[in-house]
Amino acid sequence: MAEMSDSNLEKPSIIQQAMASCCGAIITSLLVSPLDVIKTRLQAQSNPFPKGKCFVYSSGLMDHICVCENGDSKAWYKKPGNFKGMLDAFVKIIRIEGIKSLWSGLPPALVMAVPNTIIYFTLYDQLREALKYRLEKDDEYIPILAGSLSRFSSITVVSPLELIRTRMQHRKLSYKQLYLCVSTKVAADGWFSLWRGWSSTVLRDIPFSAIYWYNYERFKKMMCKKVGAHEPTFFIAFASGAASGSIAAVISQPFDVVKTHRQTALWESETLEIPQRDSTSTWAVMRKIVASNGITGLFAGIIPRLCKVAPACAIMISTYEYGKSFFSHLSEKMNQRP
Repeated sequence: MAEMSDSNLEKPSIIQQAMASCCGAIITSLLVSPLDVIKTRLQAQSNPFPKGKCFVYSSGLMDHICVCENGDSKAWYKKPGNFKGMLDAFVKIIRIEGIKSLWSGLPPALVMAVPNTIIYFTLYDQLREALKYRLEKDDEYIPILAGSLSRFSSITVVSPLELIRTRMQHRKLSYKQLYLCVSTKVAADGWFSLWRGWSSTVLRDIPFSAIYWYNYERFKKMMCKKVGAHEPTFFIAFASGAASGSIAAVISQPFDVVKTHRQTALWESETLEIPQRDSTSTWAVMRKIVASNGITGLFAGIIPRLCKVAPACAIMISTYEYGKSFFSHLSEKMNQRP
């Protein structure tokens, strides 16, 4: 990125911000998804997924419920493999199954991740600028509010689509059958039934977003000041994104563990019609986890999550910042033409 004062550089339009976030979402998913494919294959090897169950798959940008198919399924997560570790799995999957297998779970995940990311990042920038203008100052707490509100909005918009996508994935419904299924559910339980599972996502993702954006803006300013840059270079954005993403992941990990428990239990209740006997409130699930595994149970899986979140945050924000800078410089060049 060229180093140029923000006051001399034209701000990217909302369409340009959406295009930058779309490119960032695709690039992040392409680079991070193989990590989750390998992690899932290792998990299936040590503890095979039984038929009719589900697990959580991550594209690097958001989580998705994936359904375990029939025993004769050729699905990527059902292949047992014989892997000794991540590197061994990486080499063997490429050699035996081809390099495409590392992105096996990507297409359905992108359907949700791209619109979710566009709403999230574009709305964050729009809210941050609006709050700066309204407050007439660059308050350090603006990123917390803008990050929380933008995440709340993206989760609310995408949540019903994720529920619908999961139902289609499990039952192989036609669009007409899906419409009947959804309309019957709405008629029986009301429109709010389409947002079941929304609360557990909000409880994890809003604290994550608030912590992430607050630290990202702080780290970005500190690093720009240190190197004398007026706008973040690709490296500054990458390093700031990785550091702030790691901090947010560690602090919000207990909510991620609870979300995974609630998400899989909700899926079984919704799709397989298995009754939920225990209370599924956040605090009830937390108490159950602590009672079974101690306080460390709330931080289960922190290392694999950090291995995904840190690079995902770094790649997404640096690509997004680069995209915005590209469009800003492009607009400036076009305006300078006679």
